[in-house]
Amino acid sequence: MSMDSPNTIDRTACAAATAPARAAYQGQTIVGRNRTVETDSFQTGINNNMLVIGPSGAGKTRHVLKPNLLQMGPSFIVLDTKGTLCREMGATLASAGYAVECLDFASICEEPEPLPAGAAQTTSTHYRDEDGGWIYDASALERGMRAFYDETGVEPFVYILPNGSVTSPTELGNMANELYDELFDDEAHFLLVFCDDGQGSFNCGYAVGSQAKTVMDDEAVGILADYLDRYYADMSLSEEEIFARAFEDTGERIMSKTTSPVVYVAICAAVVIVAALAYTGVKKYRASKEREAKRMQDVLNTPLESFGDSDLEDLEKKYSDTPGDD
Repeated sequence: MSMDSPNTIDRTACAAATAPARAAYQGQTIVGRNRTVETDSFQTGINNNMLVIGPSGAGKTRHVLKPNLLQMGPSFIVLDTKGTLCREMGATLASAGYAVECLDFASICEEPEPLPAGAAQTTSTHYRDEDGGWIYDASALERGMRAFYDETGVEPFVYILPNGSVTSPTELGNMANELYDELFDDEAHFLLVFCDDGQGSFNCGYAVGSQAKTVMDDEAVGILADYLDRYYADMSLSEEEIFARAFEDTGERIMSKTTSPVVYVAICAAVVIVAALAYTGVKKYRASKEREAKRMQDVLNTPLESFGDSDLEDLEKKYSDTPGDD
């Protein structure tokens, strides 16, 4: 397996989001340096809409959108047109308790396919604990790793380094590339190299075989990173459960086919159109009947003397030939 560049999962970029000083901005929108606006429209009397105009590269995302996401006050719906915000911000939001969901309309019609059986050489274990203090209940970890394999066909492997031994995500990515070639002879594995920093956080690098990339693409890796963050911060879970649940939930999520909301919108639009057409048809029919009834009433209220002989003969013939007469 060859890799052009190291793959990393870096959790340090947005560390300031958890700083206590950021709590002062809860419920406020940052509009500039030392300038915020209350988001409670009942107090301000204004809405919360904000239009940011600037050319490409001016910093609309970096200096406006991201800082406001990091306030972590309300819920957010983010239109990620570049497809990068979920990977860059999702892990931080998930570690703070947010349920981060990504709806990708670009690949909405693509049905995920697991790797064919036998693509990966199966191994008896799916981890190596070089630290020696992480995995005590191997069966709990193996259940989650096996569930990931059953969903994806990709063999997962976690390589745990001694706590604090490597803090550079780039170095961890390079190490993952080297370890992949040492540990596996196929292209259907996903290798995660994990190192706890001993200070309540961690860094990761990973390597993925060329065949496994069809399943474990950048979006899938981002989903795994989000789950790792979420479960690492959950103090009720054991060390084994952190990895087991992260991999199991990742496998289930990336292989599930989500019906596009566009389908439901299209169905609703069709119903509205059909209903509108039906209503228009009924309206025209009723209008026609009303015109006919009015015309009949006008005729009945008109003295016969006002009609000429020919008109009188026509009316007499029309209203004497009732249905059912022979």
